[in-house]
Amino acid sequence: MSDLTRRQALKISAAGAGGALLPLPWTAMARADSVAPPQVLAAGDMALWYDRSAGTDWLRALPIGNGRLGAMVFGNVDAERLQLNEDTVWAGGPHDPSNTRGLGALAEIRRLVFANQWTQAQNLVNQNMLGNPVGQLAYQTVGNLRLTFPSGSASQYHRQLDLTTATTSVTYVLNGVRYEREVFASAPDQVIAMRLTADRTGSISFTATFDSPQRTTVSSPDGATIALDGVCGNQEGVNGAVRFLALANATVSGGTVSSSGGTLRVSNANSVTLLISIGSSYVNYRNVGGDYQGIARRHLTAARASSYDQLRSRHVADYQALFGRVSLDLGRTTAADQPTDVRISQHNNVNDPQFSALLFQFGRYLLISSSRPGTQPANLQGIWNDSLTPAWDSKYTINANLPMNYWPANTTNLAECHGPVFDMVRDLAVSGARTAQVQYGAGGWVTHHNTDAWRATSVVDGAFWGMWQTGGAWLATLIWDHYLFNGDIEFLRANYPAMKGAAQFFLDTLVTEPALGYLVTNPSNSPEIGHHADASICAGPTMDNQILRDLFDGCARASEILNVDATFRSQVRATRDRLAPHRIGSRGNIMEWLYDWVETERTHRHISHLYGLAPSNQITKRGTPQLFEAARRTLELRGDDGTGWSLAWKINFWARMEEGKRAHDLIRFLATPARLAPNMFDLHPPFQIDGNFGATAGIAEMLLQSHVGELHILPALPPAWPTGRVSGLRGRGGHTVGITWSNGQATEVLIRPDRAGTVRLRGRLFAGTHTVVDTADDTPARTTRIENDLIEVTVAAGRTYRATGSGTDPGPTAPPLEQSFTNVGTSNDNNTGAGNLDGSGYSFSAQALAQAGVTPGSTVSRNGVNFRWPNVAPGGADNAIASGQAIGVTGTGRTLGFLLTGTYGAVSGAATVVYADGTRQSFTLSSPDWYGGPHAGATSAIVMAYRNRPGNQRENVAVCVYYLGVALQNKPVARVELPNISARPAANVPTMHIFAIAIGA
Repeated sequence: MSDLTRRQALKISAAGAGGALLPLPWTAMARADSVAPPQVLAAGDMALWYDRSAGTDWLRALPIGNGRLGAMVFGNVDAERLQLNEDTVWAGGPHDPSNTRGLGALAEIRRLVFANQWTQAQNLVNQNMLGNPVGQLAYQTVGNLRLTFPSGSASQYHRQLDLTTATTSVTYVLNGVRYEREVFASAPDQVIAMRLTADRTGSISFTATFDSPQRTTVSSPDGATIALDGVCGNQEGVNGAVRFLALANATVSGGTVSSSGGTLRVSNANSVTLLISIGSSYVNYRNVGGDYQGIARRHLTAARASSYDQLRSRHVADYQALFGRVSLDLGRTTAADQPTDVRISQHNNVNDPQFSALLFQFGRYLLISSSRPGTQPANLQGIWNDSLTPAWDSKYTINANLPMNYWPANTTNLAECHGPVFDMVRDLAVSGARTAQVQYGAGGWVTHHNTDAWRATSVVDGAFWGMWQTGGAWLATLIWDHYLFNGDIEFLRANYPAMKGAAQFFLDTLVTEPALGYLVTNPSNSPEIGHHADASICAGPTMDNQILRDLFDGCARASEILNVDATFRSQVRATRDRLAPHRIGSRGNIMEWLYDWVETERTHRHISHLYGLAPSNQITKRGTPQLFEAARRTLELRGDDGTGWSLAWKINFWARMEEGKRAHDLIRFLATPARLAPNMFDLHPPFQIDGNFGATAGIAEMLLQSHVGELHILPALPPAWPTGRVSGLRGRGGHTVGITWSNGQATEVLIRPDRAGTVRLRGRLFAGTHTVVDTADDTPARTTRIENDLIEVTVAAGRTYRATGSGTDPGPTAPPLEQSFTNVGTSNDNNTGAGNLDGSGYSFSAQALAQAGVTPGSTVSRNGVNFRWPNVAPGGADNAIASGQAIGVTGTGRTLGFLLTGTYGAVSGAATVVYADGTRQSFTLSSPDWYGGPHAGATSAIVMAYRNRPGNQRENVAVCVYYLGVALQNKPVARVELPNISARPAANVPTMHIFAIAIGA
């Protein structure tokens, strides 16, 4: 992988060489008769495992960490490598990057923005507002510990990362001897420990040395220890000031150990315990005078006083106290019998529900391993980085990546891992106050779109990307959301000043937009996307308004709870009311800016203006239905493709849309070699860890949501997970939740509240006959029905309540056809680009449909079945792609009718009617191709005289929609399960399009 700073990457991309960012393609072939090894099965399949070593490929090595120390373990037979990190080893040292020219230029920049002279405003920002230096500083590697063993040909090779114990191991047979190495990073003892064993005495011999790209010296402090003493790199004109010391000590059973000249030698040992300790001089962002040598030596000395088994026992107990809080079982197929890299490579072609559970738990493992109380927050690569100049500096990108890293912290029961973010926010409230003062003349504090270990808060990289004011505000909203989960008033009291300071900055800096009259940020941008050519800078982008609504609301509510700052509370509420509301644009989408501008890149990776849908709760299905549909249209316009982290955010979006099938499609798009490395690291590409964390959060959102004051059970369960069980998820209000489901329907829900009061539960389970009892004595809980599928339960703190249903159930509630539309099949003759039925830009003509007697919302009657043609304007999604999803169809009759067509040939597949009593009826759903005809194989329902071509052209050839009817058993229908033909339309990919479904007498 190439080494890229953020600005280098941006320059390459701007020059059209974005492909330089891509790692080499990889693949893995399925193993014949493969079976998961016993140690993987013993971990309940919660392990990454391989039958080959990592070689020299960092993206095949396996990560371990304790929050502060990290290592990538390669598992090679003859040359083991542990690539080492310590979370405070960053380039440079303390500095203040605030630009004192900023305030003097601010008024003119604002005038230019309001005058729509955006590029001129950007130029002025580049000249006066960029920090000094103009870039921030990189997270860096400490170096490597390399073990060299006698070479030979090994067999029975196995390598794994056990997520249940946070240990990585490698076993193999060489010259008739079975060798094993196990490695973990201990949080209790603050060391990395390796145990080497063999089943024949006197068989372990190796040498060990440190090396590093940093400025270092190596030595042998004693006869069993080697040392690496170094200093971090210089960058952006800031001298490296962080000193570090790494120590490695060997204790042997049998044989000998010696150390000289920086080389550790072990000969003919029965077993070896190798301990690695690293100390850093970084104390905080202003102080790098810590006793780094004393830290390294103290941790090593203390760890040597314990046996390996004692160290391992403390490590496992500490780790499992966090990891063991949540379990997830989505079922298992034989696909899980393949090595992990094979599972990624073939995931889109097999049924492998357990991989989603593994991906979910891998994200939790990474968060535990990279973020612990007292450490730095997880950065763009967590804590794992082998470079001095990693991509995007491996720092903290706040306009998406850092908040996304912590989306699973609360929901997946890892609240303690969230702490480093709040420590950072308190730091930024100090360093950002300086930037607020000298660049804006404002009180409070500000942070723009990136920060680093030095808590830099100014504009970086260039105005197009960096002139975004609400980075600190977004981080401050995390404080309030965390409080909603834990209800800890002392936590709120300690962090409220940072929230208040973030809000105060905007009370001081928001200005009135002259045409619309709203209070707006100026200058700012919608992250990293242009609204006109070469221009991103603007006033009052939608995301800013959404973030500020959350910040102001959180501040007002926190001040009420703490009984402080009544005047300030009134100010933030009054200011909130003057922010621009959400607006729906001409394409039916959420407007990204104050004006209905069209983005310069339709499929851009950022969909920042849907922050209000997720992670916020400003756009919801039941609370703001019009905005909700506009959010759907926005997602359709942006498309499903994207970088790894972008796909992860889209999983969360579609979970909030309560469309499990679509959310699961995004998991499938993510779980490919293009977006996951062989070691399951998320690829932008290159590696960015936020995609891992975002995927974990998205899976949690598919199973439980709590953002609108209720616990929504299985809100977005996909057909791919028909049976399963989850325990330990957390909901806002302080609730721990477990869910068991079968045939897509919850059968048991367990709720344990932290606080007494009431809790609202939504789900299909509660629409039917159900019971809610206190599990301690099976006494019924007091419940009140609020809506058809929403109840309110009175609960006591610390008790567990069980909700169960009764009676026959047909399975999951499926969305109606209109909610499953994903494809745009119809366009106007004067704007053919608005439709793309077949994936090649061809579409139905709305005018040709009208000539055939069909208009939006009209009734189409065929063979005794009355259909409603989609009531969708041309350019809107008007058909569902048959990709195995379930569609809600209710009613009783003798015929189930479809209006459908195929593209790229006739299409057919197995489908199922599911009746309300749970019985199922299989049938074949088929359609001829739309082009030409009518063709044999179905009854033509609508024949159009021509179709539209890209570029506002017409092709005078008939195109058809067909009718197909299925005989029913004349009893209530619950849903229909469509065949799995294709995931989306694409050139030369046979696809089935469903326009309408109805039941006829």
